[in-house]
Amino acid sequence: MAAVAGRTAAFAVDVLRATSEFRTWWPQLATQTRRIGVDSVPIAMFIALFTGVVLALQSSYAFTGAVPLSFVGTLVGKTIILELGPVLTGLVLAGRVGANIAAEIGTMRVTEQVDALEMLAYDPLAYLAVPRVTAGLITFPIVVAFAVGMGIVAGWITSTSLLDLSSQEFVRGLRMFYRPFDLRYALIKSASFGVVVTSVGCLFGYTTSGGAEGVGRATTRAVVVACMVILVLDAFWAVVLL
Repeated sequence: MAAVAGRTAAFAVDVLRATSEFRTWWPQLATQTRRIGVDSVPIAMFIALFTGVVLALQSSYAFTGAVPLSFVGTLVGKTIILELGPVLTGLVLAGRVGANIAAEIGTMRVTEQVDALEMLAYDPLAYLAVPRVTAGLITFPIVVAFAVGMGIVAGWITSTSLLDLSSQEFVRGLRMFYRPFDLRYALIKSASFGVVVTSVGCLFGYTTSGGAEGVGRATTRAVVVACMVILVLDAFWAVVLL
């Protein structure tokens, strides 16, 4: 365990040091931003769509005869903004983004392409890790913002179409307990999730060994570890910020 922690800390320090190689990682940033962020928007919005639908229906079922149905808007808004939007998006993208990064860099490692970068006087971490981690930090909050918006719209459409609830009542419930800090909290969490997913993928990919089998192991571990760290960070931010 101590060896793993030490290796992880050393990798993080090396990545931070590699950020000084601006000319190496900057040209890669736009490509990684598209692959990590833009290409992830459809799956994030798909997940948020049905999350909003289910939340509206379940909250209506739970509130029947107990509290006004306008609280459906409150529950949908608060739950998606504070919890389900960032966390579900982070977990889904851990599978999509983290696995892709680990497999790509792991394949480069076992086929000696990383060694070739070193021979060409490139810093492999500046070329491979820094643009991916930076793209994750930048794009994850944007993807989560799209997901949150989709989830709330889906909850609103479900409430007005399938429940005995008007748009005015849903919006009143949505605004009742909303605070501007709620959105900042979600974006802070999602930015940390972006760093975790991309850096864990880079770590396991960069330390891959053992050929194709090793690439498979690294990819699986990257997804599992990223999901575990996301859940730990979710609890951490709740304790620290709420």
